[in-house]
Formats: sequence, structure tokens, C-alpha cells
Amino acid sequence: RSPVRSLLLSEGKLAALEADLADEDAPVFVASRSTMTGIAGFNVHRGALASASRLPMTAMDAIIGPARLLAVLEGINDLENLGALFRNAAAFSVDGVLLCPRSADPLYRRCVRVSVGQVLHVPWTRVGAWPDALHTLRADGFELVALTPDPSAPPVASLEAGSKRALLLGAEGPGLSPEAMAACDRRVRIPLAPGVDSLNVATAA
Repeated sequence: RSPVRSLLLSEGKLAALEADLADEDAPVFVASRSTMTGIAGFNVHRGALASASRLPMTAMDAIIGPARLLAVLEGINDLENLGALFRNAAAFSVDGVLLCPRSADPLYRRCVRVSVGQVLHVPWTRVGAWPDALHTLRADGFELVALTPDPSAPPVASLEAGSKRALLLGAEGPGLSPEAMAACDRRVRIPLAPGVDSLNVATAA
């Protein structure tokens, strides 16, 4: 896990977490909630906040090597959506998440919170070259599947089980770039009721 540098706890949380912190070497700072709010100007956390050192970025090969199902995110910058995507990835046994260079940082505090901590458990990395990384995935045997609201795309139920697969998801609004879409082996859509344009990207995932 990431090395913890320090912790900031409310007085109540100190008592609740005392046993968990017994072997922790990092300094623990304690303050009242009113003091924390006065310093930050808003309700900064729910009683327990840790500062940790960032681990080196995992190599792409280390994630895709053992994987059979990947989520590949392009241009996802809404932190709540990104956190929810990681929560979904954990819930549905996705083996890893790959982020394009333009996607937001999963270790941003709000993203970690929305993911209920799953960004600290689901393997992920940021790829350096885009969309070149997609061709690397195909060379490793992955089928690249673009999720799109385009009504001409076959329904997602047309996907058969069994193959190594990378599911590509784009930001709400622009969706996947033409370059990413062109690199995919196929496109699929989620059939929606008439008059409904699309789903939230985390819900769609």
C-alpha cells in the first residue's frame, strides 16, 4: 500500500481508530471538527484524513498481462464519474483500468471518496501514447469494444462471452474520439427508451 505520511483525525475518530493505528509509524494530528472547518473554510472531511506518498505508476504490461477484462477511459475528467467507474470496476471484477493522458487523476481526494476507496485496490495506470496504446492491447489479444449511444451500433447483448476484451468509454458530451473509435474492433450500444439520449458514463459502464 502507499506509505502513509501523516493523519488528521477528529477527537472522536481517534478513539474509534486507535487499534488500527497501533502499528502506524506516521504522525497523527488531532483537532476538533470546528477547528478543521475554521482552517479550511469548509467541512474538510468526515473525521479521518490521511496523507500518503504516491507509488510509482504501474507499467501497462503489468496490468494487461494477467487481465481478461479491462476498462479503457478516454477524457474522463468528472471526478465523481471517475470514482464511480472505479467502484463499478471493483464490483464487476474488471481486472484493470487504463486511462488516456487527458483523463483526471484517480487519486484526487473526491475521486477516492466516491470510489469508496476502490481506486486504491483496482489496478490502474495512465498510458503514455494515445491512441497507440489501443494497438498494443489488440496485439496482446484484446478485442476493443467501443461503447456508444449511436443507434446504428448493435446492442450490447450481441457480445458473446469468452474473449479477452477492453471496453472503451468516453467523456459525457464528446464521447470517444474519432481516433479511438477507429481503433476499435466493434461498437455496441445500450438500447434506451424512445426520447432518452444517453446514460451517465458510470451508469453505462
